[in-house]
Amino acid sequence: MSEAVMMQQRRRYRVGVLFGGRSSEHEVSLASARNVMDALRQAGHEVVPIGITPAGRWLPQPDAWLRLNNEAIERLSEWRLEIGRETTVASDLPIPQSPNLSPGAPLPPVDVVFPVLHGPYGEDGTVQGLLEMLNVPYVGSGVLGSAMAMDKDVARKLFAYHGLPQVRYLTVRRQAWRATPALALSRIEAELAYPLFVKPANLGSSVGVSKVRTREQLAAAITLAAQYDSKVLVEVAVPNAREIEVSVLGNETPIASIAGEIIPGNEFYDYNAKYESDSSQLLIPARLDDATLQQVRDLAVRAFQALECEGLARVDFLLDGATNAIYLNEINTMPGFTRISMYPKLWEASGITYPDLVHRLLELAIERYTVRQENSTGR
Repeated sequence: MSEAVMMQQRRRYRVGVLFGGRSSEHEVSLASARNVMDALRQAGHEVVPIGITPAGRWLPQPDAWLRLNNEAIERLSEWRLEIGRETTVASDLPIPQSPNLSPGAPLPPVDVVFPVLHGPYGEDGTVQGLLEMLNVPYVGSGVLGSAMAMDKDVARKLFAYHGLPQVRYLTVRRQAWRATPALALSRIEAELAYPLFVKPANLGSSVGVSKVRTREQLAAAITLAAQYDSKVLVEVAVPNAREIEVSVLGNETPIASIAGEIIPGNEFYDYNAKYESDSSQLLIPARLDDATLQQVRDLAVRAFQALECEGLARVDFLLDGATNAIYLNEINTMPGFTRISMYPKLWEASGITYPDLVHRLLELAIERYTVRQENSTGR
């Protein structure tokens, strides 16, 4: 059956794509959203772009698609909201009125929402909770899975409970750090050995992440990470680490893609290496023997299920270059969808095209929503 015939037989959805948002990953979301919207249209779906400014202002404006298609993506904070009479249509998705939502800017009816939001206020269960209250299908994990995966401290506790391999780490709370920094440094140095990685517990895209080798660097790194979150993770660096990633797709019976490997252009795969530089290399498939490949795929599914994720996630591993020991690093429940992002590339290499992938994600969202509608509300 030809691809054109398959597209005609598919159900065509009206998809509300949420992008932008309040997190420090705002620009990453814009780049991801443009690719997702292109793929949705290629798959035959109608797109309703819904921008959110860094200040939290919702902009369901009719020209959002055109702005995202410009060569230079403008920051949503610079957009002007222009609502004409033709846009004052009743909405099936009544976003609550608030100081951040302009009066007279209703959201058009949609079948499903695709929240292409990275980091806090989008990938952490907050938007998912809003959509649950509104009883609207949406792509990705629910409130619980999103929140647990975003909080690396909580995620690591659950990984340990399920017997998943991970590096040694400690959590430092911002209030305690500011009150007694010397005590925190002494505790870390007593239990962990340099070099160390320091990162905010609730953030992504390597924002606020540092690799340190001395006490002075450690103190500066904790102070930096504490600007982004009230909890800071300090973990042992894996020797000669190889960065391996696996994409997961599904709800109750998830499947794993082939594995990919990242050769960072910088010392580690930081924000610059991920989104701004072309110096990093993505090796698909990863250079792994069959046994190791199967092991990371199995671990990816186990980690996905341990955090009760749904829909999609990218699971990141660190492989010790000397011993080949595998360590689970983290799960991203709304991974990047930019032109160089691993999640869609791994599925393309596994036989699922980008348009097919976004369509499957919509179907999984509807499936999950249908299952949840069976729950009694007690009325």
